[in-house]
Amino acid sequence: MLVTDTKTRLRDHQNDLSDLMAIYECNYIRLRQLLREAGAYDLDVTYVSQVPRALDLHLYIHERSRYTTTLTLTYLFADEQGEFPAPDIRVRLYHDARLAEVIACGRRRGRRDAVYDRMRNRYSLDRKWYMNRFLQKWLGYCLRQGHRFTPPGQTDAPLPDWEGLLSGMVR
Repeated sequence: MLVTDTKTRLRDHQNDLSDLMAIYECNYIRLRQLLREAGAYDLDVTYVSQVPRALDLHLYIHERSRYTTTLTLTYLFADEQGEFPAPDIRVRLYHDARLAEVIACGRRRGRRDAVYDRMRNRYSLDRKWYMNRFLQKWLGYCLRQGHRFTPPGQTDAPLPDWEGLLSGMVR
């Protein structure tokens, strides 16, 4: 009975603004793990993270200001029509609020016509939640694979052992 009640509650759960803000926060943290220093990358240059047995992850910084950075993350695929990016996600990082939001997404699941553009359209809270939740899961996947971008001119420093640090704190 408990399992059925839990499934019913999850299915009937309505996403609210606090859920969306929590995803924005998580996305910011994961992007900072992936990018290390967001301000150290040159504009209009494509960076590539290569990991054995994984697709190359491409990063492109569109704009950067004191409070925001806009970037695109994607994989590149090829088919009979040529090369195309997918999922081709454009994200805006809000450094002062420590949030990251999907502002555009195209070509999901290989469909060239799939487009989400928050800057030109009004979307429901559920649709924004869905797109940003996708980014959250994808960033987690990329980080687990070992993807990291190193700023130009810097060596790839090892990341802290968070599990070891946390287990040392809990006795």
